[in-house]
Amino acid sequence: MLSHVSFDRASWLLIAVLFAAALFVFRDYAISNDEEVQHRYGELILSYYTSGMTDRSVFGYKNLYLYGGLFDVTAVLLARVVPVDVFTIRHVLCAIIGVGGLAATWATARLIAGPRAALIALAALAVCGPWFGSMFNHTKDIPFGTAMIGANYFMLRVAHDLPRPRLLHLLFFGLLLGMALGQRALALMLLFYLPIAILLYLPQPVTSANAARLLARSLLLFVPALALGYLIMIAAWPWAALNPFNPVRGLFAFAHFHYPIKTLLSGETFMMADVPRWYVPVYLAIKLPLVVLLGAALGLLAAACTRTLRSRETAFIALTALFPLTCQVILHGPAFSGMRHFLFMLPPIAVLAGVGFDAMLHWLEMRRRVFAAAASVVLAVWLAWPASILVRLHPYESLYFNALVGGLQGAAQRYDTDYWVNAMHEMVVMLENHLDRENASRPRWYFVAVCGERLPFEKEAEAHHGRLRWAEGDDPADFFIAPTHQGCDSAVDGKVILTIERLGVPIAVIKDRRAITQPHLVQRD
Repeated sequence: MLSHVSFDRASWLLIAVLFAAALFVFRDYAISNDEEVQHRYGELILSYYTSGMTDRSVFGYKNLYLYGGLFDVTAVLLARVVPVDVFTIRHVLCAIIGVGGLAATWATARLIAGPRAALIALAALAVCGPWFGSMFNHTKDIPFGTAMIGANYFMLRVAHDLPRPRLLHLLFFGLLLGMALGQRALALMLLFYLPIAILLYLPQPVTSANAARLLARSLLLFVPALALGYLIMIAAWPWAALNPFNPVRGLFAFAHFHYPIKTLLSGETFMMADVPRWYVPVYLAIKLPLVVLLGAALGLLAAACTRTLRSRETAFIALTALFPLTCQVILHGPAFSGMRHFLFMLPPIAVLAGVGFDAMLHWLEMRRRVFAAAASVVLAVWLAWPASILVRLHPYESLYFNALVGGLQGAAQRYDTDYWVNAMHEMVVMLENHLDRENASRPRWYFVAVCGERLPFEKEAEAHHGRLRWAEGDDPADFFIAPTHQGCDSAVDGKVILTIERLGVPIAVIKDRRAITQPHLVQRD
């Protein structure tokens, strides 16, 4: 079997490959529907501080004041010193942070179960389409997920070293706690996890009185890190600084959102406030590769069957994965866009998969090494299969669905697919290429109706010839571009001239409407 050093080297190589791939393909992903308002939110936070806290418009800007704006502020500041479009900066920065989440997942699994488990966990998260496909334009969810798994890793490192934690580990825990709180109020869960992590490492056996005393002393050692996290939070989230209880208010406010947003589940359309309790569990079950789900189940089994430190650490990671899901089901909060708001659960699930498969291979090694070797080959091939699907889906890796629903073919029109209109980039490029092939006597510019947001379309159009213009009001739309998600492509009439497909499934269409808007320019056959 491979040595620990070999597993580590393989992991570092995989992280390097994923980092290079992210920098190579980030331009293939469109600006998401939310990025314009998120960017504006970052500008308003900076305006609040630069005005001496007199410009309070940030507190009335939609509902974003309930979120932290750390990523948005960082992107705005970078755009002021780097001569690159701010949305390019956002996508590159988010991609780098997403790879950081992969590295933090690897480190967490390595801490618990060693280099082999870490490599498996890293591969498990890398082949999760919802993670890799979201690494570029889900600029709230990916940074939050990375900060959460990173904070949990350093929480375990500090708790393990108590009562003499390393200052560097304590500092990184405070930084990542602040980064998580500076994105979403859900990071308050870290304060619930903290005493549990400390209890994991108390000397065994321990009486309840001793446990309470040791817990109190240990929590005091975390105070500097908690203070650092709090300062980062209020710097990135001005509303949280107005009242000490505002972060808690923000957390509960999300349970009562009732926007007119539709979502699909098993072919049925729901408003976000009316989705059934099993909405998020179903999306987790159908969006993750079956190999990852099996590995996570093995991880839970390994934690339940032993009474070692490793099993307790595994149970802690399971808690970080399942606790938010349990709260969602019990409290029946609103949900939409599939598992978009629960991407932060993927790193701990991947850690469970790494620990679970490592335990399985260790069990086989104790019986016959040849069995373990054969199982390793099967596992490698099984992990490679969803990876090959992601390559074929590119840049729509987030449309990955597993065999429980028949893949993307079975999920189309039954579950949420390209709700982000990620096809905007490819649609504009295809339409531009189509016009290039046409007769030069055609008009120099065209109005385009779009089932999507204006900014992503205009950014893509400006990056090319600038001859495509947003159709509004009485403008005669010469073309119509739309994803097929929730029947968006049927909103406007026209002749379908181009279709974007992946795995045989239409993702988006381009319709030519010039026979309707400019019949005198349409050549007769």
